[in-house]
Amino acid sequence: MTTALIADPICKDHEPGWDHPESPRRYEAVWQGLEKTGLLDQLQHHKPRAVSDQELAMCHAPEYIDLVQREIEMGHDQLSTGDTHLCPASLKAARYAVGTVFGGIDAVMNGSARNAFCLARPPGHHATYAAGMGFCLFNNVALGARYAQQQYGLQRVLIVDWDVHHGNGTQDIFYTDPTVFFFSAHQAPSYPFTGWPHEIGEGAGQGTTLNVCYPANSGREEISAAIRGPLNEAMQVWHPDLILISAGFDAREHDPLGHGNLQDEDFARLTREIMNLAHQHGRHDRVISVLEGGYNLNGLASAATEHVRALMEY
Repeated sequence: MTTALIADPICKDHEPGWDHPESPRRYEAVWQGLEKTGLLDQLQHHKPRAVSDQELAMCHAPEYIDLVQREIEMGHDQLSTGDTHLCPASLKAARYAVGTVFGGIDAVMNGSARNAFCLARPPGHHATYAAGMGFCLFNNVALGARYAQQQYGLQRVLIVDWDVHHGNGTQDIFYTDPTVFFFSAHQAPSYPFTGWPHEIGEGAGQGTTLNVCYPANSGREEISAAIRGPLNEAMQVWHPDLILISAGFDAREHDPLGHGNLQDEDFARLTREIMNLAHQHGRHDRVISVLEGGYNLNGLASAATEHVRALMEY
């Protein structure tokens, strides 16, 4: 078994504008980074499918799904619920972005791959149950968690989000859910100005949200320490059946939308720490990584490549 790459150039068809940081060039940068290092030929390639409205409704309000479709058909250039640009192909690209995660889960669960990297765009972790925002239409990782539970009967899913921005949408969707543990390490204060340590979940989900904040120009030691410390302690009891990574690379130094200090090798180290956590505390070594942020194209390419290289070690 090896690492699966789930990707389709349809995801490049979402075009938010030539000067927008979340551009199709991000997809190309990651692909070319893998190609230049020779890793592309060593990966197991899978094509995703577009997901249905019924599948999107596992994590999103039907009214919101209708709103996205209606506003795109009306020619809106921005989603009314938040700062997410649109074009005529945005809905199709977003369906395929979610499909990359479903494809990664399928590859790992059917045993054809040990783990997977999903080259998804538009990103997803800011999309809440009823609103898109922060460049996101649908929550790719959250939908992946629900798909894994419903399609394969998994009981506990861990989501690890190391994007420089808090995954407020993912937290929102699972805040009262005891079957999905959400861990986010992010810069604060920063967009979307959520994800404080006191936010730990509510009701049946109390204790299954863990937020770790770090100031600007840091992140390297804070994220790693949080994974080895409080997250590791929680997983000694929780034992995930599957781990999904919201793999943002905007905590890397020189990113235009983040102020982190991570280097390429730091993302490889974080990957190994998550893989070790899966091996030690998970019921199986199942890890699916999903692209989120990262807007310096050269930095995104090199950091994502080192991340995938580390996945391939297992």
